[in-house]
Amino acid sequence: MRQDSLPQEAIQVEDRWYVLATSSHSGDPMRVLKHGESFALLDRFGDMPRLGGGEHGLFQQGTRFLSRYELRIGGQRPILLNSNVRRDNSALTVDATNPDHEDANGNMRHKGTLHLQRTCVVFDGALTERVEISNFGTAEAAIPVSLDFAADYADIFEVRGYHRAERGELLTAEVAARHVVLGYRGLDGVSRHTTVSWGEPPARLTAERAEFDVRIAAGERHVIDVRVDTRREAPCAGTQSFIGACDGIDRALRAARASGAAIESSDAQLGEWLARSGSDLAMLTAGNPEGRYPYAGVPWYSVPFGRDGILTALEYLWVDPAMARGVLDFLARTQADAVEPARDAEPGKIVHEIRHGELADLGEIPFGRYYGTIDATPLFVVLAGEYYQRTTDRATLEALWPNIERALAWIDTHGDPDHDGYVEYARRSRTGLVNQGWKDSEDSVFHADGRLAEGPIALCEVQGYVYLARLHAARLARALGRGGHATQLERQAEDLRTRFERDFWCEDLGIYALALDGDKRACRVVASNAGHVLWSGIAAPERARRTGATLMSERSFSGWGVRTVAEGESRYNPMSYHDGSIWPHDNAVIAMGFARYGMKREAAAITQAMYDASLFSDLHRLPELFCGFARRGDGEGPTLYPVACSPQAWASASPFYLLKACLGLSFRPEEPRIRLLHPVLPPCVEVLTVRGLAVAAARVDLRFVRHDGEVGVQVLAKEGRVDVSVMH
Repeated sequence: MRQDSLPQEAIQVEDRWYVLATSSHSGDPMRVLKHGESFALLDRFGDMPRLGGGEHGLFQQGTRFLSRYELRIGGQRPILLNSNVRRDNSALTVDATNPDHEDANGNMRHKGTLHLQRTCVVFDGALTERVEISNFGTAEAAIPVSLDFAADYADIFEVRGYHRAERGELLTAEVAARHVVLGYRGLDGVSRHTTVSWGEPPARLTAERAEFDVRIAAGERHVIDVRVDTRREAPCAGTQSFIGACDGIDRALRAARASGAAIESSDAQLGEWLARSGSDLAMLTAGNPEGRYPYAGVPWYSVPFGRDGILTALEYLWVDPAMARGVLDFLARTQADAVEPARDAEPGKIVHEIRHGELADLGEIPFGRYYGTIDATPLFVVLAGEYYQRTTDRATLEALWPNIERALAWIDTHGDPDHDGYVEYARRSRTGLVNQGWKDSEDSVFHADGRLAEGPIALCEVQGYVYLARLHAARLARALGRGGHATQLERQAEDLRTRFERDFWCEDLGIYALALDGDKRACRVVASNAGHVLWSGIAAPERARRTGATLMSERSFSGWGVRTVAEGESRYNPMSYHDGSIWPHDNAVIAMGFARYGMKREAAAITQAMYDASLFSDLHRLPELFCGFARRGDGEGPTLYPVACSPQAWASASPFYLLKACLGLSFRPEEPRIRLLHPVLPPCVEVLTVRGLAVAAARVDLRFVRHDGEVGVQVLAKEGRVDVSVMH
């Protein structure tokens, strides 16, 4: 997209316009720690290197408060032994040892005699680290230890490649005996500070380096505590600070997972994937000032995104409805109430993203509070309906109903400006997003010959979302005694379904068109968007089955998942962001669409593909997306997309939704009853156990066992009254 008012670097943004990749990951896995609005990106050594991909750092509210953090022993980098983020994401632990080192007197200390254990945590706006050095040699060790540090106060957009004509000024560092205060005054008039402190005074301390003359007797150890705080007035490093941070992050992560069901598998690898995914959702939620709202992903989208939060909550709803309630509450509070073209805001519209930081505050980027999304508003209504269907939480329904009515009013007015019955978009903000569906790259909506579609654009999946939103709203209206309104909504949904079948179906392609352009011409492209059409239930059954077959053909299904755009389409590129790549959340939604129409075998195949991809992912963590190249021989994993977010909320929630699709799981809390429709298990698992699955006031433990081609369901334990029904 071209935006003459912005520097070129901000125009050529990598798919979402503001995402410009100036370099790719070096291949060294990134270690991520997060709490609230703070997150840290470290390398495997626990460092934030000065050289490399340039993304490492400690970030707070979209600003990098620490850009360099490098530990050296004897002037050299330690030899790495092991590096891992704990399963619950509470800490990074690094084991290393000393390289060969010759001291000032010419005495040689051979490698492998000193053990370094680094433990890093992020909590309450600070990175806290303990470095323990143990001497396993036979003589006293005298060795210098240094820590280099710096803060550039780059906005997250600058880290990603945005270049500014002007920046604020770095402030003179304040150096004391045990701490250094770095600072920056932005063009927004805000002064930001980083306080680096140590539990013991360094032997030598400057604005860029702390040096310690460490002496450790044989068999003894030495501890160096460090704290990097994003506030000027901050607690000093030390034992109390370190223990407090560890306890604090443990409590926060436990609280974020306290109310959900637990899932166990006979397959250890599936268990690891589910455990890491659940931990990532907890980390992306814990400490957020918005409440129980998962941030979209680290590093580029560690803020609230409307669409991302809704779909993540939908995927995770059967496990823990509390996340959905938190998402609905926050989005209701931030629903637009006025027409603001600069923000693409209109009354009743649900927010796209909310950011803080110097660029957002100055308006250099339009995303401080931005509403340029066509699908978050109908999806908000869908989530409200799914949440009520899962919980029958009437108090929440009554509180949300005015917001639901405003969202429906937006769908009927601003969402359909030409009154043709389709919800469509055309940006009003001069610097906003050109495309406003979940595939918001500038080139993601196109015709068969490669020409970009011109707006207003009606995406196929959005019409499905609107259809489902009206059906859910009708059920909610009836629950509130508004029968007349419910009937009207059902009539609108049926009218939309009829028009949609007429205008979007492509008989020769065996799939629904990607979109209608501003002239109502169909974009006759085979794309994964049609899988979302099945998810919504708007598709006719026979056409749904044909769409499923098209999406599972070799052109679309790579062996690792369904591609965003099928191979052979004019703009197909397996390395693109939205035109041939594979997204886990996209595949989870497609699998649920398949399950809706009885295509359980296809849903299980997608689940198996995602599981297989997780085996090749660092920490069993599926990234935001990966490249769409065809699956090759055994032992070769999917090709990584170089700057994908990892963790990313809707990718983390995807395995739970995939399992729901396979199990055919639904809830009737008013009875109360749990229903399982034609349950299947993917090939990777023989036994699956779900513990503490809540419905109404009851809880139940279920075990699913594959036997002679079918899946048996056992009720292991029950608290309260609930029935479990299975249809094979």
